[in-house]
Amino acid sequence: MGGVTSSMAAKFAFFPPNPPSYKIMTDEMTGLYTLSNFPHRENVEVLKLPTRRGTEIVAIYIRNPMATSTLLYSHGNAADLGQMYELFIELSIHLKVNLMGYDYSGYGQSTGKPSEQNTYADIEAAYKCLEESYGTKEEDVILYGQSVGSGPTLDLATRLPKLRAVVLHSPILSGLRVMYPVKRTYWFDIYKNIDKIPLVNCPVLVIHGTSDEVVDCSHGKQLWDLCKEKYEPLWLKGGNHCDLELYPEYLRHLKKFISTVEKSPSQRYTSRRSTDRFEPARRSTDCFEASRRSTDRREKPRPSTDKPEKLKVNELRSNNVDKLEKLRVSFDQMEKSRRSLDYLEKPRKNSEQVERGRKSVDRLDRIWAG
Repeated sequence: MGGVTSSMAAKFAFFPPNPPSYKIMTDEMTGLYTLSNFPHRENVEVLKLPTRRGTEIVAIYIRNPMATSTLLYSHGNAADLGQMYELFIELSIHLKVNLMGYDYSGYGQSTGKPSEQNTYADIEAAYKCLEESYGTKEEDVILYGQSVGSGPTLDLATRLPKLRAVVLHSPILSGLRVMYPVKRTYWFDIYKNIDKIPLVNCPVLVIHGTSDEVVDCSHGKQLWDLCKEKYEPLWLKGGNHCDLELYPEYLRHLKKFISTVEKSPSQRYTSRRSTDRFEPARRSTDCFEASRRSTDRREKPRPSTDKPEKLKVNELRSNNVDKLEKLRVSFDQMEKSRRSLDYLEKPRKNSEQVERGRKSVDRLDRIWAG
């Protein structure tokens, strides 16, 4: 049973575009690699990197002369470098970072087949290239993991104690938890992010859409709750799984985050208010707003009840016990309603998850075309 479930989780996780969206071209004069359909850029290098598991992955490195940080980007489950290329260029320009993106084994023109262990070897090969070929220091690296890319991102982050920061974009708690609301970690599960996130020692930014139909927003919320060094999360209201880059808040928040983590730790703590680093507790429920509108009307008056409660205490001293008791009963009922919301949504059927994953490819194509 465990092997079957693990295989199902793996099938959910990996949707390489078929056929790949690009080909590798070799310049006859220089011998340099280029991606088909994209003009050559002086600041972009296309690479083929060997991994410790015997595969060869394709990667691109984008250099920004103003950069002090390097973003190592692990993309989602239904994309390859050809689809991500233009976004990578824009992120490098607007965030003023060097950026390395790579295709997992079995994606794009990378050899081999996609698997959890192969993706761990893939990101290690990309990071090793940054260190050895570009002289990138660990403390200047920001790991960025989107969707299934949050798996290799967090796995590597647990082994880099001097890492600058981590960005989790529509992340998963684990492969199995995307399909079933399990309460414990099983040995056959893949990408056990829920167990790895507490081991990450650098600042972590979580970005998730509140209307994500592929990976529920509760995944991002729980990972953020488990972070050691929380940064103000970004819950994009109405955002789905593959359209978050279209929201203006996305780029603004990323810029703010990178500007913050590029400061020394002492500067980060002294030059910013604590509310900039830590999200107020009330905001962490934003990702559930769409499913709890009926309770919002009851919750909104709650902050204003603090003073009336004190007045009721005074009235109690005047033997007006009944009103205070009614107020307490009302609060108990509201609290029970809130706790009932913590139960996660019943799992979707696996066939629905797979179909939505495939639809995400079409959404992603439209994003790049726009």
